[in-house]
Amino acid sequence: MSTPDLAPHVSIVIPVYNEEGILQGSVLELEKKLRPFGWSYEIILCENGSRDRTVEIGKQLQAEQPNLRMLSVGQPNYGLAMKAGILDARGTFVICDEIDLCDTEFYARALALLERTDTELVVGSKAMVGSHDQRPLVRRLATRVYNGMLRAVCHYPGTDTHGLKAFRREALIDVARRCVLDRDVFASEFVIRAHREGRKVLEIPFTVREKRPPSINLVKRVPHVLKSVARLAVSVRQNDA
Repeated sequence: MSTPDLAPHVSIVIPVYNEEGILQGSVLELEKKLRPFGWSYEIILCENGSRDRTVEIGKQLQAEQPNLRMLSVGQPNYGLAMKAGILDARGTFVICDEIDLCDTEFYARALALLERTDTELVVGSKAMVGSHDQRPLVRRLATRVYNGMLRAVCHYPGTDTHGLKAFRREALIDVARRCVLDRDVFASEFVIRAHREGRKVLEIPFTVREKRPPSINLVKRVPHVLKSVARLAVSVRQNDA
């Protein structure tokens, strides 16, 4: 746990959108899993345009849990919410998670690397050897197609950019500020910029066990993602110039 006056050791940033069914249970389960680690921490729920009781439940949790805060960006925009949470985080280390994952095993492995080596950003990969991606086949294929596009147009050497992430806040906060894209592609821009700007980026495998189907239809996301990848390629190359 943390106190309001002291910066925590770890900030956990979690975007949430229409999560009334699992929000309270997931937060309480996460806090239970965090206790054995003994870290001071804060949980930042980044609500983005929910149409159900997510805001109401989040406010209730905030009132009851001193180490939890809820932000709201007022529109359905995952990337904008994630960036807002990162910029608001106060911890020495920042972990970007998903409400349907809350993988504290990844937290422990990533923080061990960040604390004991010169690694600055740890990316959890769903696609590298040793990972266990238990999502439906169509989503696993979509991940590989998307990552192939990033390798082709942005020359990113890794296997995933949308996995869980953990990083040294001081080393990466300015990278987050320089990101210009939002929605689905913010996470990719953040990782690719960190790599191209010479940060120490390391991928580790992790297991994906989602608690519910995705909140946004995969097919509907395709046109926007294609346009955003093209914009991402232009943006990162301009940054290199």
